[in-house]
Amino acid sequence: MDKIPLTRAGFDKLEAELKHLKSVERPAIIRAISEAREHGDLSENAEYHSAKEKQSFIEGRVKELESVISLADVIDPTKLSGPVKFGATVAVVDEDTDEEKTYQIVGEYEADIEAGKLNMKSPLSRALIGKEEGDSVEVRTPGGVRTYEILSISYK
Repeated sequence: MDKIPLTRAGFDKLEAELKHLKSVERPAIIRAISEAREHGDLSENAEYHSAKEKQSFIEGRVKELESVISLADVIDPTKLSGPVKFGATVAVVDEDTDEEKTYQIVGEYEADIEAGKLNMKSPLSRALIGKEEGDSVEVRTPGGVRTYEILSISYK
């Protein structure tokens, strides 16, 4: 299987979520299932079915996180430099609207557009990778073609 690129912060966040699921959520759901069983007939026990459903979700997420963590290739952006690549924090300006945005290019498991963490497989990331400060890139979006100029590149 392929390695999954993650920044140190993204790796730590996934590890923390896994630890929380195993040490807090899993024991809590086991208690909830046990309590629901005490209420009698399981065929009409909504609390029991709800708890079992939540347990299934938790176990699935634990397996997914364990898999991602085992395949993780942790990359330290502070040791990188040069053109845009994984881990770069890139400030861009939309050449049509003059709107400035800053994004960090990260792996899909830590991507969060609201927090400025852009999936490296997104159209904008793919257009930015390999480019330098001052370069312009064209990106096909659902709303049409957008042109961005790279204002700065940093690795922090």
